[in-house]
Amino acid sequence: MAGVLAGVGHGPSHDQGVRGIAPDVTVLSIKATVTDAFGTPTLVEAIETAIAHHVAVICLALGGTGSSDRLEKAVSDAIKANVVVVAATGNKPEANSVTFPAAYPGVIAAAGTDEHGNHAAVSVTGPQVVLSAPATNIVSTLNDGGYGIGTGTSNSAAIIAGAAALVRSRFPHLSAAEVVHRLEATATDKGPPGRDDEYGFGIVNLIGALTANVPPLSPDADLTPSPSPTSVGASAGHHHTTSPLIFVAIGVLLIGGLFLTLRIKK
Repeated sequence: MAGVLAGVGHGPSHDQGVRGIAPDVTVLSIKATVTDAFGTPTLVEAIETAIAHHVAVICLALGGTGSSDRLEKAVSDAIKANVVVVAATGNKPEANSVTFPAAYPGVIAAAGTDEHGNHAAVSVTGPQVVLSAPATNIVSTLNDGGYGIGTGTSNSAAIIAGAAALVRSRFPHLSAAEVVHRLEATATDKGPPGRDDEYGFGIVNLIGALTANVPPLSPDADLTPSPSPTSVGASAGHHHTTSPLIFVAIGVLLIGGLFLTLRIKK
């Protein structure tokens, strides 16, 4: 998932290997052993640590079929702390409804599309779905230094989290709620008009999210863009709204994985 979100590519033009949605990042890894991907102190404490480090986006590329008060509170605290929280909806057949933490209020529940831009059969559907993004046969980096192909809504969550990071970089003064609103308003609608249980508000549209004229939720919202779309904030040594960080929890259904923190650098 880190490759999907932050791969830098290689070669003279960085056009070889994997180039992610937001490649200009520094990856700071926080390794954690998790036996249960939801509700464990490890995952909760990791989210709390991410909040303490003033992250701008939390990407939870994992999910479980049960909830816990501690996990729900940690996610709620992140949203209250002006963090965009993105989570995978879950994969069939392991799950039949939107998993946690994606099912919590305020989270961007990320559903999946296939290579043709249609709903991916592997993707869980439900009333909590907010946005969708590619999920099937995604090429990315592997832990052993090679490349692999993966399918699942974790890919969708990573792509949407990357989109959120770019929006926060382009519009550094927008609140998390305004960032989510911009992603929803510019999504490419699919399925029945408006929000639906397969695509949410639609497929995330990077160009639209970064360039469209979107009326804000609040008349007081500051829509001033950064000097250019490629300017992504302050140096890595500073923590504020123009230097977004991304916390990425990587795992599979009911099984935890590696926790990463990503900071976009200038």
